[in-house]
Amino acid sequence: MTLIKSISGIRGTIGGKTGDNLTPIDAVKFASAYGAFIKKRNQNKETIKVVIGRDARISGKLISSLVANTLVGLGIDVVDLGLSTTPTVEVAVPLEKADGGIILTASHNPKQWNALKLLNEKGEFLNGEDGEQILALAESEDFSFSEVDYLGTYTKDSSYLEKHIQEVLNLELVDVDAIKSANFKIVVDGVNSTGGIFIPELLAALNVECIKLYCTPNGQFPHNPEPLKEHLTDISELVVKEKADFGIVVDPDVDRLALICEDGSMFGEEYTLVACADYVLGRMGGGNTVSNLSSSRALRDVTEKHGGTYTASAVGEVNVVIKMKETNTVIGGEGNGGIIYPASHYGRDSLVGVALFLSHLAHKKMSCKALRESYPSYFMSKNKIQLTPEIDVDNILETMAYKYANEDVNTIDGVKIDFAEEWIHLRKSNTEPIIRIYTEAKSQAAADALAERFIGEIKEII
Repeated sequence: MTLIKSISGIRGTIGGKTGDNLTPIDAVKFASAYGAFIKKRNQNKETIKVVIGRDARISGKLISSLVANTLVGLGIDVVDLGLSTTPTVEVAVPLEKADGGIILTASHNPKQWNALKLLNEKGEFLNGEDGEQILALAESEDFSFSEVDYLGTYTKDSSYLEKHIQEVLNLELVDVDAIKSANFKIVVDGVNSTGGIFIPELLAALNVECIKLYCTPNGQFPHNPEPLKEHLTDISELVVKEKADFGIVVDPDVDRLALICEDGSMFGEEYTLVACADYVLGRMGGGNTVSNLSSSRALRDVTEKHGGTYTASAVGEVNVVIKMKETNTVIGGEGNGGIIYPASHYGRDSLVGVALFLSHLAHKKMSCKALRESYPSYFMSKNKIQLTPEIDVDNILETMAYKYANEDVNTIDGVKIDFAEEWIHLRKSNTEPIIRIYTEAKSQAAADALAERFIGEIKEII
């Protein structure tokens, strides 16, 4: 049981003691800090509005009501989307001309977790400086609540399922006619959260036959909600049994998209972005892309094939978005299945990812498996080393950067060393006392061997 405060929000497990877990008191305290921050930023405005929405977690209604009423108590008008998705709230904030947004979701964490994810007036995640201000406000408890005549208003708005889907269908590169003509049959695993509502509705609008698996939004996750291969045996079997064209898996808040090929094999989370980028770059005649340092080299290869420039950012969605804006990127994201398509909005969006992927497959007129095999094949190994207080992580990273100075070394986020045929990324986790060790190579054996080699070298330094 734990409570994690960071610049991107607060997350923790439900129950337990105040300050150690995400208790009602902690939820109110952090919502108060966010509300105070938004009021300070908009102190010349007569009315201030914040959009909220939640995934289907068991604790969602509890946390959502606490957050909503806290904001009302601060004199802020609240628009509550109810059961929603992270990208839907991101889309709603500018459409509502709101001053911010809060998504109540712990993303891919298990059901005992929940969190407050915080957005600015653009519907984008707060930057580090803003996050630090909110953490300081929460620590000082420097908030002033409104007198009774100046309380905020509370409004429910259930229209954003339809509005978000329409926004996706209106995107220039989403070829609705081609998708409708392809007569796709798809299995959807919504992990009993809001993806089980939103993805089937999107598919229905595209005349796609949808076989639902775990699409009841009751928060009872039927498997670990992180969309990794080892958690997805049920949908892999059902795709084959139903003779479906492919399978779609999303995490509880629908910002990560994983795909299952028609033979039950994984398309690969890293390759969701690769495929969507291939389609967008192909239709636009090139363009730039961004992903984080821990993402597959395959995106760089596909980008360069289309004559564009690939750039790596520090890990974290806000860092990817900053780098995308700097480099005028047409599509980017993260290797965990997160598609960020600026023509829609600057946030990971599985609905956009599904629509772009369907358009791509409809144009290619090939199977999901054949499409995957058309891309450069890389294999990743993800490892970690547990830290103790006496271990000097900065020294370890500096030593590695110096040792491999003759290679292509990037130190914007830990240390990434690019070799000719493979790479390794070493970074200290923001959420756990560990060093993350990600490697990629042209075979699984080579990726594993590179990781083992560096783990050995790090242990020698320790």
